[in-house]
Amino acid sequence: MPPVKPINVLVYAALISGTGTTADSVRHCLHSFRRLLSPHFAVSTVTAEAILKEPWMSSCALLVIPGGADLPYCKEFNGAGNRKISQYVRQGGAFIGFCAGGYYASKRCEFEPENTRLAVVGSRELAFFPDTCRGAAFTGFQYGSESGARAAKLAVHKMGQTEGFSFRTYFNGGGVFVDAEKYRDRGVEVLASYEEDLDVDGGDGKAAVVYCKFGDGGAILTGPHPEFVGAHLNKSNCGPEYAEIVDAVIADEEKRLKFLRSMLAKLGLKVSETNVPPPRLSRVHLTALHPPDVAHLVDRLQDIITTDGEGAITEIVEENDTFVLHQGSPNQTVEEATADPEDDSFIDYNKVPKHLYIHSSGLPSSESTPFFNHNVFYESLQTYRSQSRFSPSQFGTFMLYGETVTSTNTLLDKNPRLLTRLPNGLTFAATTQVAGRGRGNNVWIAPPGCMIFSTIIQHHQSLASVAPVVFIQYLVGLALVEGVKSYAPGYESMPVRLKWPNDIYARDPSAATETYVKIGGILVNSSYQDNQFHLVVGAGINTHNAAPTTSLSALGNALPNASSLAPLVQERLLARVLVTFEELYLRFCRSGWEPFEAAYYRHWLHSGQVVTLEMEGGARGRVVGVSRDWGLLKVEELRDERPTGKVWSLMSDGNSFDFFRGLLKRKT
Repeated sequence: MPPVKPINVLVYAALISGTGTTADSVRHCLHSFRRLLSPHFAVSTVTAEAILKEPWMSSCALLVIPGGADLPYCKEFNGAGNRKISQYVRQGGAFIGFCAGGYYASKRCEFEPENTRLAVVGSRELAFFPDTCRGAAFTGFQYGSESGARAAKLAVHKMGQTEGFSFRTYFNGGGVFVDAEKYRDRGVEVLASYEEDLDVDGGDGKAAVVYCKFGDGGAILTGPHPEFVGAHLNKSNCGPEYAEIVDAVIADEEKRLKFLRSMLAKLGLKVSETNVPPPRLSRVHLTALHPPDVAHLVDRLQDIITTDGEGAITEIVEENDTFVLHQGSPNQTVEEATADPEDDSFIDYNKVPKHLYIHSSGLPSSESTPFFNHNVFYESLQTYRSQSRFSPSQFGTFMLYGETVTSTNTLLDKNPRLLTRLPNGLTFAATTQVAGRGRGNNVWIAPPGCMIFSTIIQHHQSLASVAPVVFIQYLVGLALVEGVKSYAPGYESMPVRLKWPNDIYARDPSAATETYVKIGGILVNSSYQDNQFHLVVGAGINTHNAAPTTSLSALGNALPNASSLAPLVQERLLARVLVTFEELYLRFCRSGWEPFEAAYYRHWLHSGQVVTLEMEGGARGRVVGVSRDWGLLKVEELRDERPTGKVWSLMSDGNSFDFFRGLLKRKT
């Protein structure tokens, strides 16, 4: 199987803050890396369970262990977890350990050995740094306090084309990498040293940040916190001296970013040339193919709409989100008064009110929605419907659209009173998502240039015997691929494929060898009420953005007939996909899954693929298809490359799949 391009940057986060990672350390990591790595990589958190059980390694460009406490890391990962992390780096992966993560990834940890209350001393399994990380480098550390914090001055060594320089960065309890200079012949490089005198013995030198070559990969370990953003530290946390520390860190912000860029480049990651500002949530617009129908829809919502005493604010307060309702075109004064704060990367996006504009007398102007032309969408929807033999009439008739939203799936699925009152086929589209959701630990970057949408389907229980819900994820995948290939003459040659169970892949036109990269993903959320499955079918596909992998426009430009292809217009493609999806769904409700098998297998990557089944003691098998009853993956056992007659049926939710390593394993 051709290799897959890794695009995920995974930041470990303990499920309960304080039992390993701290919430602040995780937030600073996410903020700094998203600024420097977007849109090339998807930066998200990962749990211990996912590291232990999910197939994250082949799609991971960087694994990060933030600050916190070293012993809980050992408790979570000693044994199987550390073997997996070590294998990942040895096979070419990249790793960063900040502060406690630096202690944890060294051969030995020595932390405050003379302090019986704080002492942590012992060997460590990863041993990326082949000696001791000793600390605290400066005295005064206390858990849960800033009393030991300081603005540590670092002397940065020359890295590649970057000359050496000095800067101050946040420090609180980190260590020094003992005798680091002695291990040059073992692939250790000192990237930065402490300039000030230490309170512990650092051996030969005062190494604050080290790079450690490990197999085909590498790890960077730090004592201080160069990932911490000074502007997001609270000056009032620990008296006037702490405020001075924060001011010093803020003053060297540009140098901090310069150093982080050099660190990431050292590990082989593509870094953004400019800082990417944190996104701000936008207005959401409710429209319909026939605008007067919007008023009828709002009438259906009256029992969940509340109004304040003066009638000035009308809103829907739901389980996850609050929607403030506005009639007609946006009022800039209102919008500015309720805009997100500048620091919105450090707030809970779910708590930011969503401003919903109701358009019952016309469609939004291009000024209101500059990145989505409602007229083009609805005209295309009517055109494609008129060409269909199956009379599609619902998918896309009502539309919610937001330029920048949290997640189209979340805004529907996590607000159940709203969801159950919205009509079948209503589609929520967006230009950018800031908290896109994926299956398992998968994440989906959704920068401008992606086509993102979620469609509501009310699937009645009476259809279950003929049309089981599980197949709908396969139908939308098929709709995406066939929608692209039928978009216009010449598009049938687009090298777009299905990866089971719910990803869209394409052959990378920029790669010298046959390499497949993810360009789209699918997530179906389901709830059950009043004899109906309430489904939110979410999908996203790269249309015009070259990063983090490739896009449909890049694929089209690489085709021999590129000059004759019709331009790819996102609104038109969305209409094409929705009509195709509804056609498939209508046929599915009548005839079940069997009529779609041939088309599905024609587009997927796995015909005849040989895999190893960990849950069966490493048995080898060949993928033979998907079962017609419950949509299970069927794998026939091989012995001496011949079928034995035994066939396994595997659930997507009960097993982890790493098809690009040919590996299946059971989640435990």
